Amino acid sequence: MSSDLKRKQKKKNPKPVQINPNWSLLQQKLKSDSNNSGNRKSSNNDDSDNPRSILGKRKERPDSEVDVPKISPLAPVNDDSSLTDEVAMDCEMVGVSQGTKSALGRVTLVNKWGNVLYDEFVRPVERVVDFRTHISGIRPRDLRKAKDFRVAQTKVAELIKGKILVGHALHNDLKVLLLTHPKKDIRDTAEYQPFLKDKTRKSLKHLASEFLGADIQNGEHCPIDDARAAMLLYQKNRREWERNVKDQTRMRLKQKKRKPKKRVKEANHTSTV
Repeated sequence: MSSDLKRKQKKKNPKPVQINPNWSLLQQKLKSDSNNSGNRKSSNNDDSDNPRSILGKRKERPDSEVDVPKISPLAPVNDDSSLTDEVAMDCEMVGVSQGTKSALGRVTLVNKWGNVLYDEFVRPVERVVDFRTHISGIRPRDLRKAKDFRVAQTKVAELIKGKILVGHALHNDLKVLLLTHPKKDIRDTAEYQPFLKDKTRKSLKHLASEFLGADIQNGEHCPIDDARAAMLLYQKNRREWERNVKDQTRMRLKQKKRKPKKRVKEANHTSTV
C-alpha cells in the first residue's frame, strides 16, 4: 500500500526536465536578434521622417537668411561691345606739377549698353607727384606700363568723333584730354535741368543713388561704373532729354536770325543821318 502511494506522488510531482545548455543559449540569441531588428525598424521609420545625407542633416535657414545674389543696376544687358551712336566717358586724374594741377591717369569709354569700348591707364607727360589713390584708385604700378598720353588721346578722339558724348562734368574730362567736342553732341548729367536742385549741380553718386538705385564711389572711384551710371541716366531720360535739346537748338536759331536784322536797321539809320 505504501509503495503504491509513493508511485502516485512521484507521478504528481515529476522532476523538472533539464534543458540542454546549447539550446538555452540559442533561445537567448533569438530573443536578442528580435529585439535588435525591432530597434532597427523604429530607427528606419525615424530616418524616413527626417532624411539625412551622408554628411548629416542640413541645417535649415529661414527665407530671410538665404543668400540671393544682387544684380547691379549698372550691369550691361548684353555683351555687345560694338561702337554705338552714344558713348559715355569718364576719366580719373592724378596730380602733376606741385600736385594741384590735374593730368589724365585713366580713361574709360562705354557704349550705350554699358559695355567697355576703351579702358586704359595713361602715363602723363609731366611727372606725377600725387596719385590721388583714395579717389582715383591709381597706383604707381598702374602707370609703369600705361599708354602714352598721345596714343590714348588719339584713340579717344577717334571713338567720340561724330558721337553723342555722355558723362558727368565732361568739361573736366575733355580738359585733361586736351580735346573738344561739339556742344550740340554733349549730354552732361551735371548740366541736365531736371537733375538740378535749386540750380545747383548734384554729384554723380547722388544721381545714381536717387534715379538708378546704384551705390557708387564708395572710396576709390571706378571709371567703368561712373561711365555706366552716366549712360544709364541718359538712356532712362533720353526722349525728354533730346526733346529739350531740340527746343534749345530752335531757340538759338531764332535768336541768331533776329540779331542781324537789328544790326541792319541800325546801319541804315546811321547812314541816313
